[in-house]
Amino acid sequence: MCYIICLLANFTVLFVVGKEQTLHKPMFLLFCMLALTDIGQSTCITPKALSIFWFRSKGISVDGCLTQIFFLYVLGATHSAVLVIMAFDRYVAICHPLRYATILTNARIGKLGLVGFIRAVLLILPMTLLLRRLPFCANRVILQTYCEHIAVVKISCGETTVNRMYSLVVLLVINASDLTLIGLSYGLIIRAVLIISSKKANRKALNTCTAHICVMLMSCTPYLFSTLTQRF
Repeated sequence: MCYIICLLANFTVLFVVGKEQTLHKPMFLLFCMLALTDIGQSTCITPKALSIFWFRSKGISVDGCLTQIFFLYVLGATHSAVLVIMAFDRYVAICHPLRYATILTNARIGKLGLVGFIRAVLLILPMTLLLRRLPFCANRVILQTYCEHIAVVKISCGETTVNRMYSLVVLLVINASDLTLIGLSYGLIIRAVLIISSKKANRKALNTCTAHICVMLMSCTPYLFSTLTQRF
């Protein structure tokens, strides 16, 4: 049911933005990118999870598991990149409002999204290939409903130091760099808002960031919790 609601909500966002010409703006294009990554991530996990609960189909091939890991992590890294672009969008809108239309065009937003996707593929592909070379023991049981990288590494009976180190590097590169850029953007936004003397203008400026902050908290918190729990 939650999966269906997720699909309906995200496809509604895509339909409304695509249909309404007045919404063809950078902010709404970013919402569409987030909707696409949400659809992709939920589709990577939910169908297999439902087959486990409904049909007791608990098996998955090694290639199927690695494919799930690849797409799940690529979409997650792309989602993180889109959040960074959203923070930059809010920074330009508040700190350079007169130049907003020239700095952030729809084409430029599309290019930034493509760069985020390419970055994700280049970082995640080696991690998947490193997993492919590992030998696996007889007891290959993952204690969750989807193939998570560290969970798969733990069931290997080979040397996994390289896999663990590389996954930690990827985690730091993606999350640390993205959170730093988001924090920097909001630091500059807060500094610009404090300069404004009008309380009404202050409130209006901060309200434009509320949606992004909520999306970031809802998406980053569960991901970091899951990743750190698996690792430690």
